[in-house]
Amino acid sequence: MSGNLIHKLNVGNIIRPFQLEESSLRGRIVRIDDVLDEILNKHDYPPLVSQLLGETITLTALLSSMLKYEGIFTLQTQGEGPISMLVSDITSDGDLRGYAAFNEERVETAREQLAAFARDKIGEGSDNQLAQLLGKGYVAFTVDQGERTERYQGIVELKGASLVDCVQHYFAQSEQIETGIRLAVGQRDGKWRASGIMLQKIPEEGGAQDVEMKSNLDEDDWRRAMILLQSCKDEELLDPELSSYDLLIRLFHEEGVRVFDPMTVQKSCRCSLEKIENVLAMMSDDDRKEIVVDDKISMVCEFCSHDYVLDPKEAEARVKEIKEQ
Repeated sequence: MSGNLIHKLNVGNIIRPFQLEESSLRGRIVRIDDVLDEILNKHDYPPLVSQLLGETITLTALLSSMLKYEGIFTLQTQGEGPISMLVSDITSDGDLRGYAAFNEERVETAREQLAAFARDKIGEGSDNQLAQLLGKGYVAFTVDQGERTERYQGIVELKGASLVDCVQHYFAQSEQIETGIRLAVGQRDGKWRASGIMLQKIPEEGGAQDVEMKSNLDEDDWRRAMILLQSCKDEELLDPELSSYDLLIRLFHEEGVRVFDPMTVQKSCRCSLEKIENVLAMMSDDDRKEIVVDDKISMVCEFCSHDYVLDPKEAEARVKEIKEQ
């Protein structure tokens, strides 16, 4: 194997498609290293909030990679729990971002309850935390391609022990596609890392007789693949020395792994001064006056924490120009 190919297989911050040759199952593996650390460290989130937002970001990367689109894919949770919202989106060019809305006191109370239940061994997955942290609500999957086509959205109830459970339930109920996901998010050497693997059983094309003949064999292949997938440990998923390619070979070497060119992901926010000015233009005159503090307007992007500071008089002049356009 050439040095260049080894380097391509070992890089992080990627989404890599793959296929299991023996069973024709298709999959994606995501490795997010410094990109995730940079996104999460832009916010002073409690660890549990960072954990769940990391899982949301990882799922966003996994799910977007199975779609053909030119635009933005968004994964969002909305709930009544201490963490009221988790949002992550990715563009078709791999620009990734995310943020969380939460009540700090309620999150701390939930953390104490979870720690008591688990005897201070909460772990690195969101298992058994979903109800306590997110409460009743929903998960929404949105594909926005601008004016080119109608926006697509799928919604599923926040139900199960984890966000992974919710996503798998959505595919089983709404898309009729059997889906298996294994992911881990955690800190290694003080830095956030994430990795996830998704396998899907794509419906066969062809006549009913062909499908029936293969059904039993397909089920055996699927069950074997799911056993292998769930055998993957968090330590393997988060090991900085274990490449995505080596991990796939370790798990599925008997299945015949074929990997394809990866897509690189990077932290990038779409906020801008122009967008801030448009937000101000949609506000009432009284609301704009209310946000003036110490003779300045300060508006912080929820995704990247960039603080836009504007002069009130210049902002009013710009608002007038926007409204006259």
